[in-house]
Amino acid sequence: MTQQIQDTPDAGTGPLAGLRVVEMGQLIAGPFCGQILGDLGADVIKLEQPGTGDPMRVWGRSLPQGESMWWAVVGRNKKSVTVNLRTPEGQAVAKRLIAEADIVVENFRPGTLERWGMSYEELTALNPGLILTRVSGFGQTGPYSSRAGYGAIGEAMGGLRYVVGDPSTPPSRVGISIGDTLAALFAALGTLGAVYERTRSGRGQVVDSAIYEAVLGIMESIVPEWVISNYQRERSGAILPNVAPSNVYPTKDGAWILIAANQDTVFARLAQAMGRPELSSDERYSTHGARGERQAELDQIVADFTAQHESKELEETLLEFSVPVGKIYRPADMLEDEQFLARRSIIETEHPVLGSLPMQNTFPRLSRTDGSVRWPGPRLGEHTVDVLTEVGGYTAEDISTLEASGAI
Repeated sequence: MTQQIQDTPDAGTGPLAGLRVVEMGQLIAGPFCGQILGDLGADVIKLEQPGTGDPMRVWGRSLPQGESMWWAVVGRNKKSVTVNLRTPEGQAVAKRLIAEADIVVENFRPGTLERWGMSYEELTALNPGLILTRVSGFGQTGPYSSRAGYGAIGEAMGGLRYVVGDPSTPPSRVGISIGDTLAALFAALGTLGAVYERTRSGRGQVVDSAIYEAVLGIMESIVPEWVISNYQRERSGAILPNVAPSNVYPTKDGAWILIAANQDTVFARLAQAMGRPELSSDERYSTHGARGERQAELDQIVADFTAQHESKELEETLLEFSVPVGKIYRPADMLEDEQFLARRSIIETEHPVLGSLPMQNTFPRLSRTDGSVRWPGPRLGEHTVDVLTEVGGYTAEDISTLEASGAI
């Protein structure tokens, strides 16, 4: 590792310092929302099932020590409290903590909180200013609301899966849980909007983030294109149809490099860099429309050029001509890249078992009150006693009784 280890910041850093969040979700869609809020400085109390905890603790690539590196990221900046929400005693503990919170984040199937006696009406009776952020597959209303919601289904119904992949194959998926994370991002955005509105009204509200709608929300103009122009976007592999040259091209050393030179002026600079300035005045390639019509032909011309050069040399040459270019990065490339290093896009944090653990930093950057990674995903129940004592006001005898009952 060439990164410098980040000093652990104080707990009260970030623009959301002072806000308390109770997270009752699991897996990705709810917890990633909690991660974002925690990264921005909120005090996130994560309630987990005793004995098992969030399934993310065992998802992803785990090491022989039984430590999930994915959990270390999505659980970062959170305090783990074990509470059995399926028991009246556990529900009472949760309500006591929620009474002292600003925000609750949950991603259970709609109706679950209501069955546990924690509907929005019941919770706001305890805490009128509470913001309840709910992430689910289909939202809290509508005929599909009671269905189990998975990111993959939301990606399919929101329109993303149909346009991802090569046209010769069935619809593909992006290699990450993009539907869940998009829903979490929209949930975090809505939560911050609700926090701001509360400063005027003094009232909380429900933030309802549906996975399929979050995916639909980033699908550009596919709906009006279909309704108005009867145009259906199709899978197009590594390209956008009629946008050329903008593709991934081979290099002599086996790397792949992305060149985006579809604008007229940029294409003229690419033609110069290739030693073929005449291409930019050739009527077959001189306009955006013409290049789009001859996309495959033009891509082959560019690929023939890039394949003759090593990736580093090629990148330097294109940058000299101000042509947008970038190597297809893997983690090894990120860890050595001077831009990543300069902005500390990847940091290291101390893990009690794994030692110095690299992970992505917090984004975006704030000039005065930036977010931070204060600690990685905690051990199951690591903060139960502290949180119940300091936030819930429980005594040591109370905690012993709750432990004996199986509520915590």
